[in-house]
Parts: sequence; structure tokens; C-alpha cells
Amino acid sequence: MTIREVIEQRERETLAPYAALAAESRGRGREEPERDDRTCYQRDADRILHSRSFRRLMHKTQVFLQPEGDHYRTRMTHTLEVARIARTIARALNLNEDLTEAAAMGHDLGHTPFGHAGEKALTEVMETPFSHNEQSLRVVDKLEKAGQGLNLTYEVRRGILCHSGPDMAETLEGQIVRLSDRIAYINHDIDDAVRAGILSNEDIPRNIAAVLGETHSQRINTLVSDLVRTSMGKPIIAMTPSVEAAMLELREFMFERVYRNPVAKGEEVKARRIIQELYKYYLAHPEKLPEDFQPQLDLEGMPRVVCDYVAGMTDKYAVYKFEEIFVPSGWAVR
Repeated sequence: MTIREVIEQRERETLAPYAALAAESRGRGREEPERDDRTCYQRDADRILHSRSFRRLMHKTQVFLQPEGDHYRTRMTHTLEVARIARTIARALNLNEDLTEAAAMGHDLGHTPFGHAGEKALTEVMETPFSHNEQSLRVVDKLEKAGQGLNLTYEVRRGILCHSGPDMAETLEGQIVRLSDRIAYINHDIDDAVRAGILSNEDIPRNIAAVLGETHSQRINTLVSDLVRTSMGKPIIAMTPSVEAAMLELREFMFERVYRNPVAKGEEVKARRIIQELYKYYLAHPEKLPEDFQPQLDLEGMPRVVCDYVAGMTDKYAVYKFEEIFVPSGWAVR
């Protein structure tokens, strides 16, 4: 037996009866031979990890735009936290950790520069909703590897797409990623807000703290432990009503105090202008797009391709291109 076959056999013998087995995957969009050393879900996680779009997450905003400090979260650190929480839950529930990890690693690949401010800017300029979860799927399906995409399995693709929005992943592993994303961002955004001086742990409403805990680690432990206990031995991913209600109330509190806070969002007007001006510029000058985007112009149309290019930029690169295009450079008479 190959290493892959050994792992697949182990999954059949040890995972829960409602776990997604690698050997029973619905497959890839393009057929390709299996590898002897890894299952299909392990390969998907590796493909995402080694992709250009994953590396760019290091320089994309989580909540605070261009924070001055080394310890604020970026999209990459958020992604790693989601992946770790998701694997912990999957392991406790005896589900497929490799599938869970792959979907978690890819869930935010489609985020724009400047976080949700960039998402709003592209929605306005394109006059159609820009959804980062749909863009994440587009990244892995079409934009990576010069238009070839990563050719991921159906289950990983659904986990990426359904981590937000109205649709729900069919696999329990995909549903774990959806909840892990929420558990991660609510709690680490509190941590960053405290670091920024716009929130303190004492500001958390007492009724929420009474259920979830007073500290960052207590809140995450409560949410993860409750989810595991509630879902254990069942073909569902769920929390007890009281804990879920406290989490949703905490999320609304964060929207009021942090996500809409003028200190945290003070630079959003500038960020949105950068995104929109870059979009308009490349729409008027498609010849300035990188070579690997040029072949797509005839296939998908200029607005879509320009959107893909701008959405894929990091915060720093967007600022650099804006300055290069719109800000006069210094010169000297010789």
C-alpha cells in the first residue's frame, strides 16, 4: 500500500461516520492522478500554503489600516488562528483535520487590500456586490497559477465559499471553518482593539463576560469547548443557545465599538479612494495591467479583470501604485 492508501484506510477506520473521507471526495474540476504520499485534502492544503495569494495575506489589513506596531493581526495571522481553532475542533469531534485545515487556509484569499473598506470600495465602483468569499473561490479556481487555478477538491472549494454568506457547506468540516472564523476574528479583534487603546476588557458587557469569560483565552476556550460538547457524537456543528447568543451579542458589540469606530476606521475614506482611483485608472489603461492578466481581458471583460488585479493587491502595494500613478515625483535640474 502507498502512504496515501494507508492514511485513507486509517480515516475509514478511525474517523466519525459522518466525517468527510479523502477517498470519497467528489474530486477536482480537472481530473489528475493521485499522489502516493498524500491524500487529496493534504495536497489542497499544500497548494494553498505555497500559493502567491496566501503569501500576500501577510500584508493585508485585518481591522486596523496600516497599524504602527508589530503585534497587530494581519489576514495571514487571522488565517492561521482560524486554521488552528478549526483543527482543534475537528480533532475533538473525530472529523477530517486535513479538509478542515485546507478550507481554513484558503477562506480569506480573496480579501481586498484595506479589509472590508476595499470590499466596499469595489462594490461601489463596480456597481455590483463584491463578496470576499466568492473572490476567494475565484482566486483558487481561476487566478492562481496564471489562470489555471489550483484545481482543488469540491469539498475544500465549498468550505472556502461557504465560510460566510447565506450558503452552508455540506461537510461538517466546512461548517467548522465557518464558526472558527467567527470565533477567531471576534476575539482577536478585541485583543487588537485593547492594544490600540480604544477598548478594554472591562468594556465587555457584564452579561457577555458572565457567559464567555473575562479574558481572550477564556472566551475562546468557552466557545470551542461548548461547540465540541454540543456537537460530540452528532452529525451537526452547533453551540448551546446561551453561548451562541452571547457570541452574537459580542459580535454586535464589536461592530458598535470597534468595526465602526472612527479611530479604527479613520483612514477608510483614504483607503477607499485609493482602491477606486486604481480601478478607474486600469479600466482606462488596460495595457498597464501585468502580462499575466492580459489574456483574460478578452475572456472575461475589462471590469472583471481590473477588479481581480486591484483586489489581489496588498495594502502597501496599493499605496505604492497609487503614489506611482497619481503623486508627482521629485526632480532636479542638472
